[in-house]
Amino acid sequence: MIHTRGLTRHFRVKKATVEAVRGVDIDVGKGELVALLGPNGAGKSTTLRMLTTLLAPTSGSAAVAGHDIATAPNEVRRRIGFVGQGHGAGEDQRARDELYTQGLCYGLGKADARSRTGELLEMLELDAAADRIVTKLSGGQRRRLDIAMGLIHRPELLFLDEPSTGLDPHSRANLWEHIERLRAESGTTIVLTTHYLDEADGVAERILVIDHGRVIADGTGDELKGKVSGDLITFAAADEAQARTGAEVAERVPSANSVSVEVPVSGDPEVRLRVERGDAVLPELLRSLDAAGVDLRTVRVQRPTLDDVFLSLTGRSLREGDG
Repeated sequence: MIHTRGLTRHFRVKKATVEAVRGVDIDVGKGELVALLGPNGAGKSTTLRMLTTLLAPTSGSAAVAGHDIATAPNEVRRRIGFVGQGHGAGEDQRARDELYTQGLCYGLGKADARSRTGELLEMLELDAAADRIVTKLSGGQRRRLDIAMGLIHRPELLFLDEPSTGLDPHSRANLWEHIERLRAESGTTIVLTTHYLDEADGVAERILVIDHGRVIADGTGDELKGKVSGDLITFAAADEAQARTGAEVAERVPSANSVSVEVPVSGDPEVRLRVERGDAVLPELLRSLDAAGVDLRTVRVQRPTLDDVFLSLTGRSLREGDG
């Protein structure tokens, strides 16, 4: 469904060249749900703009839905839907009318546009709000209307650029329920960008991690997390001195690595260490800490996360780029 080789985009900014996307190779099969994950400014949206023919690449090639984005952009556009970061719907029409008009713009006949409008309003649970002016819809409803507009012409492939940005947690969860159900019912191929770790991990079948314009990892969430060695054990001590003692104890755990002490401005100091099989190591570690007189406040064991994957690949947390 998508095949790119060496896809590159440069921008000129104040006489300097900015390499937004650097030689990206992407392959997406029919029916897949793939997430492009990375911090703001990583090149995710620029990549989507090229794949949707909104932006010409500086170099490289890309075929989308069987057509070249450079030589057959109109054929690509007929076969894809795109939901950008801003609201696509106008503000003065009713939701139903906005969706119907979008269908006509895509070349649907009046009867087909009317039928498809009703189908999507029901599918995305917007039928009760269909006769409201767009500006009267909630944030979650407006986002679902945007998605309906991207689907009105029955595209083979749907692109979603940061679809849940700006939504509260409840609306985010609700939106993804609708997207997952939509995909299950229609089999639409979906490519989305996000900087939310939970979305990429919980929704996508495959994740492409992008940083500084390059794809630095590609796989399922479990495959990517499997590349990070060990579980993370974190324990909080009563004071810094006890935390330092706890770190010395942690250093003696046979499989321990990356032992560190963090002393926050407020709150209890914490010791962190990575170990193989944290659940097996923890009982003996707790006994050793108790024998050393360390007063523990909290203890937790965490499996590797996508943020750990990004940290291991780049040396920094993905959350550092979320601003």
